[in-house]
Amino acid sequence: MKKFFVLCLTLLAAFAVAAAAGTGDGYILRRSKGNPRNSEGSFVKLADGTIYFIYTRYNGSSSSDHASADLAAVTSADQGKSWSKPFIVLKNRAMNIMSPSLLRLNDGRIALTYLEKSAISGKKHFVDCRPKIVFSNDECRSWSEPVEITDVPSAYFVVNNDRLVQLKSGRLILPAAHHQYKDAGKLGTGIIKFFLSDDNGKSWRLSKHYIYPVANSMLRGLMEPGVIELKDGTLMCFIRTAAGCQYKAFSKNGGESWSAAEPAKEFRSPESPLSMKRDPANGKIYAVWNDHSKRALIPASSKFWKRSPLVIAESTDEGVSWQNHRVLEKSENHGFCYIAMLFDGAQLYLGYCCGGSPGCSNPLQETRIRVLKLR
Repeated sequence: MKKFFVLCLTLLAAFAVAAAAGTGDGYILRRSKGNPRNSEGSFVKLADGTIYFIYTRYNGSSSSDHASADLAAVTSADQGKSWSKPFIVLKNRAMNIMSPSLLRLNDGRIALTYLEKSAISGKKHFVDCRPKIVFSNDECRSWSEPVEITDVPSAYFVVNNDRLVQLKSGRLILPAAHHQYKDAGKLGTGIIKFFLSDDNGKSWRLSKHYIYPVANSMLRGLMEPGVIELKDGTLMCFIRTAAGCQYKAFSKNGGESWSAAEPAKEFRSPESPLSMKRDPANGKIYAVWNDHSKRALIPASSKFWKRSPLVIAESTDEGVSWQNHRVLEKSENHGFCYIAMLFDGAQLYLGYCCGGSPGCSNPLQETRIRVLKLR
């Protein structure tokens, strides 16, 4: 297979400031001049034990979602005690590339999905945003040519970081929120759609059915979905909303059709995404989100209070109930969101945006990597 994306082996000295260590509880990818934002990412463990974290690295002067950005990475060879300087993985070829998901496939390859944004010709303020996938068969040293996941023209699909899933059947599923444009380039109500592949990512199609917002119940519809497979094969989709909590829906046939979206009141939250994964070592499901069940913890006057605190909880009954809630982050001056998770033995690697004041104008400008001891 022809290869044209080659991992840069030279560690760029210009990234040294951005790679400065954090306060002792993890490692922070800090913003710097010419690098105004380091945000959402994803982990994979390489064959030699190295932990590889890929993330969105903005360049230039703007940190807006449509500003120029590449995909960069850092690695750790000592179980997260220290991290390499960042290096570029994939260069932007259009407006930007962002929101990566890494996944070790059943055939041993590593898959990487991401969003590519480009301007729509002749339509001011309209942006094409679509998912693509590349593959590595040499442990992230090089990448294949990109495969288009959708052939829908001039579309805006939102796919969060760290969302690609392979089911027990081998099917790949990538959940997305499809926002159609209204006048003046404003995005419309989000509808949840699912991209499916039954040939290890070579070709893709949309599921037969979608998840639609409940009428008049939420401002911007359904947003930023994620999927987890339960032990009986049922798929649970968890969905960001502006309705005061996450929503959820279920599929009994591998993501082809779905139940109606319903409130997940166990996850009271602001308009911010939730992440959920299973620990393969003990079978528990862990969820990480901005828990607003005790919102008084953060004053309403705080600039970033809506995306704080960040909480982790676990479920031993396939998501029916959640126990052992633990506050990971709490701040009046920071926000915490867009979670990446990787289980490795008794450790859980977490990556999440953590920007705040002083220094940042929004939570997405800096990212923290930390390691939790689960047992």
